[in-house]
Amino acid sequence: MFWTIPTLMTWTRIVAIPLIVGVFYAPIDPATRNLIATVMFVVFAATDWLDGFLARKLNQTSSFGAFLDPVADKFLVCASLLVLVHLQRADVFVALIIIGREIAISALREWMAQIGASKSVAVHMIGKVKTTVQMLAIPFLLYDGRLFGVIDTGVWGTWLIWASAVLTVWSMVYYLQKALPEIRARVR
Repeated sequence: MFWTIPTLMTWTRIVAIPLIVGVFYAPIDPATRNLIATVMFVVFAATDWLDGFLARKLNQTSSFGAFLDPVADKFLVCASLLVLVHLQRADVFVALIIIGREIAISALREWMAQIGASKSVAVHMIGKVKTTVQMLAIPFLLYDGRLFGVIDTGVWGTWLIWASAVLTVWSMVYYLQKALPEIRARVR
């Protein structure tokens, strides 16, 4: 199931990363760069929902797809955060919280899978809410202007990215608490 439509859509999120980063090095005016990067991010982020839907609808789910999907999401989010820090649109502290949590929880999930306890750190609603808020904050910060002449996306994006940082810590604490009984049993 390496070359299914859903898996190819997941790969597009990984391929999107240098494209989104590259836009900010293109010799075009800043407003156009912001718009192009925002549209690209939104389109590629939407494939996260669409590839899962199609995998279930077409009966093309696979263990490789289940592995690649969250990896692609994390790459896209982390790369976008690094671009935003570089552009001084996101605080480095927020990026460290979000990226650090992704590394820690990914390692925790890998370890829990190795010991046969992966169900205790299965994806929970708080993780989904965290991801949703991140996926709203990032395009607002990439756009960095007035949407419809009214909405200051820089301000809204900043509030949302900080909210996602809080949700990030909350979700990490949740997953660590769920894993704590297994951790205690193995560390003794």
